[in-house]
Amino acid sequence: MLSSVSRRLVLLAAVASGTWRSAAALEPPAGPVVLTLTGRVASPNDGVVAQFNMAQIERLPQFSFTTQTPWYSRPRKFTGPLLRDVLRAAGARGTHLRALALNDYRVDIPFDDAQRFDVIVARLLDDKPMAVRDKGPLFIIYPFHTSADLRTATYYGRSAWQLRTIEIR
Repeated sequence: MLSSVSRRLVLLAAVASGTWRSAAALEPPAGPVVLTLTGRVASPNDGVVAQFNMAQIERLPQFSFTTQTPWYSRPRKFTGPLLRDVLRAAGARGTHLRALALNDYRVDIPFDDAQRFDVIVARLLDDKPMAVRDKGPLFIIYPFHTSADLRTATYYGRSAWQLRTIEIR
């Protein structure tokens, strides 16, 4: 049996080589579902739904950045899997995403944004889990600090806190 460090190194090597397929992420969640992908996904449920609990989200490769947003008075650190890795884990294929939040906010996101930018599905804010009152438990967040082009109403609007569902079209 591999140690957790060895498993992470194997996973990182698989991701880097392009051979990573997260079958574990598609197993039926053993705990409460925090994210559901619907539409064009390859899942155990006839390619209609892929569900993740928080442990499954945590097992995906994690990425962090610190960025200023319109919603916080100072730069904050966000951590979670890249959106493209979540989509890959679900076998998602499409041209558009619709993100739906717990508060019924919905926004359309070009599928290509997940490839062009290091958009993350943040699960941590300043290294702590996000409560619903703190825009959690999941938050689609763009790396606003990387380009002035991202610091616009268009990309701010594509960020979705309290994320619950992503529809793939």
